[in-house]
Amino acid sequence: PPYTIVYFPVQGRCEAMRMLLADQDQSWKEEVVAMQTWLQGPLKASCLYGQLPKFQDGDLTLYQSNAILRHLGRTLGLYGKDQREAALVDMVNDGVEDLRCKYISLIYTNYEAGKEDYVKALPQHLKPFETLLSQNKGGQAFIVGDQISFADYNLLDLLRIHQVLAPSCLDSFPLLSAYVARLNSRPKLKAFLASPEHVNRPINGNGKQ
Repeated sequence: PPYTIVYFPVQGRCEAMRMLLADQDQSWKEEVVAMQTWLQGPLKASCLYGQLPKFQDGDLTLYQSNAILRHLGRTLGLYGKDQREAALVDMVNDGVEDLRCKYISLIYTNYEAGKEDYVKALPQHLKPFETLLSQNKGGQAFIVGDQISFADYNLLDLLRIHQVLAPSCLDSFPLLSAYVARLNSRPKLKAFLASPEHVNRPINGNGKQ
């Protein structure tokens, strides 16, 4: 396979890129890093920013999950049809990153005490994505334009993990609900999401969902 993902045995920050690769009919190899191996230090020391994921595309080694997604977007034609759409795709992806950081902070630092307030505030964080959908072909297409982009996979992953955290979180967002259902049903993506590789991989590293 041309691509290699080096990451922990969780979905985490790599599931969006796995979903993208699967849906685009790309093959890749996984190098799973056990926490015990990571804590020993040499691999961590060899990583540019001291963190995973590490992604290899031939002789190109990348770190930073969003840089990897953008690289795949450019390589596979998933970055909008022109510069205007590319700018909007970047904006959406930055919005996804903002909410993902809030989610990660909750999961790893404040789950028990913070979950109720987080879920209560969630609608205001989801509303921008509903608005973006409503402005693009009445919400019947993708988040930007009429072709899928890397930001769609990142947003889909973010929405799916929030549906696990708070199952009714999309109930008041009909366009987002339909969007998730529509993307989930794409044949190659549907097959990946049903595969043991996806189903048996924990969402997070500490068991919290």
